[in-house]
Amino acid sequence: MHTESDLSKPAASAARAVKRKTRITIYLDDEVLKQFRSLSEQSGKGYQTLINAALRTRLTGARTEPSPAL
Repeated sequence: MHTESDLSKPAASAARAVKRKTRITIYLDDEVLKQFRSLSEQSGKGYQTLINAALRTRLTGARTEPSPAL
């Protein structure tokens, strides 16, 4: 049975931010993954978060650099 106070609270799903990430499968070199996991232990942040940040930094830097000739 719902009471008036129950209806005044927003649903938990309504309060969540819009999801802006996509789950994928990716193969990384063992050495690369080991390094990110080590950095994760040192920083206290998740290794996937660190990989995402590194890729984002690289992409941001790539916008200001000229593209290499293929």
